[in-house]
Amino acid sequence: MLKQSLQQKLQQKLSPQQIQLMKLLQVPTASLEQRVKEELEMNPALEEGLNDEDKNEDNDDDLYAQEEYETDADDDHKRDDFNLDQYIDDDEIPSYKTTIQSSADNDTKDVPFASGISFQEQLTEQLHLKKLTDKQMRIADYIIGYIDDDGYMRRELAAMVDDLAFTQNITTTEKELETILIEIQDLDPVGIGARNLRECLLIQLKKKENRTKGIRLATEIVSEMMDEFVKKHYDKIAQHLEFTHEELKLAINEIIHLNPKPGNSMADNQKNLEQITPDFSLYNNDGKLELSLNGRNHVPLRVSKDYNDMLNQYSKGKHKDKEAVTFIKQKIEAANWFIDALDQRNQSMILVMNTILTKQHEYFLEGDELKLKPMILKDVADVTNLDISTVSRISNAKYIQTHFGTFALKSFFSESLTNDEGEEVSSKEVKKILSNSIDNENKAEPLSDEALVKVLKAQGYNIARRTIAKYREMLNIPVARLRKEL
Repeated sequence: MLKQSLQQKLQQKLSPQQIQLMKLLQVPTASLEQRVKEELEMNPALEEGLNDEDKNEDNDDDLYAQEEYETDADDDHKRDDFNLDQYIDDDEIPSYKTTIQSSADNDTKDVPFASGISFQEQLTEQLHLKKLTDKQMRIADYIIGYIDDDGYMRRELAAMVDDLAFTQNITTTEKELETILIEIQDLDPVGIGARNLRECLLIQLKKKENRTKGIRLATEIVSEMMDEFVKKHYDKIAQHLEFTHEELKLAINEIIHLNPKPGNSMADNQKNLEQITPDFSLYNNDGKLELSLNGRNHVPLRVSKDYNDMLNQYSKGKHKDKEAVTFIKQKIEAANWFIDALDQRNQSMILVMNTILTKQHEYFLEGDELKLKPMILKDVADVTNLDISTVSRISNAKYIQTHFGTFALKSFFSESLTNDEGEEVSSKEVKKILSNSIDNENKAEPLSDEALVKVLKAQGYNIARRTIAKYREMLNIPVARLRKEL
């Protein structure tokens, strides 16, 4: 049954300015230039450069060459907001015409990079140097397509027989595929095209030109006792194969120098190295910390004077062109909003970083991780009066360059634990002590999680075994049995 009713609702919606600011807060310094270029292309009312007032104040400064934006630069670049109310009554303009269509409303897209030939193409080039028939070459190309970035061929040969018949109209057998796969396994890097780790290691051992005793013993271990080797059951291996301690050590030394992922040596060449651009710089000037924002964050922008003149001309004419006035007003407002958002972004970033600097002052003086204090996003939000989500956006994908290295802002946040003296300590401090204890352990008899509990308890940290296991996994440290060495 349909019925009509009248009701009131209280809703909170984000304005276009707020959405624009939130998206800009997420943009790191390295991507800000591209983001500004997008806005300049979208909005003809926005121009690069300073207003006349700013030029008079900063005529001795070359902002394009400036490397750092000092924390007190907030008041150096002020502008007068352009009042549009005197030109046109907003009530005459439909609401949909004042909606900003800005590229800031879209998700940030990564800039594509060109790269060299692919991993599979490098294998194909080597394959064409072999004497294969046209049919064999087509099958080999098909097999190479199934080799993953680690260098393994994951597809079963029986399934590939059917695939080739239905998709390539090629009739073949598993035996023929096996023969061609052996040809592929003869390519570089050694071990490519293997179907499992055992086969990969055996291919590499077989390719060793100098057949030493260690290689022969290593081949026996990989062929007969691969599962025991992976689990590091060295006593079982020595007993079953009747190896002495020295022979076992010699064989294991050969195995650990093999490459379990041969494809990585080629695939890594195709990956673009990411260069970190620090958003902040920190200097220790005789115990006084000086923070600055990367100068690339302060892009000099202004509203086009031509657009202001056009708005004045169209609005004062005898026959007002409402469509033209609406369009110009929309573009000028969007330009003002974008300039304001950039200023607010820089101010918020400095505010958050200064708060982090104050809370972690001892750490930034020396760079000692043991000096890190527990700090969560809410701690910074309470001091800065910003929302937790805003602090999170600012901290994410931002970096600071210090005199002891470059670090991500989010690395300074950690949960708190209480030691025996009742003091709150950072979980990072506990992880550092845990990592140091494992680094200094006797590798022949590595410390179990229960033993690590006792080690930390002796230093005043009463932590449960499951917490030790959680921290160890977060540090990518395997269990004691897998850390054992001869």
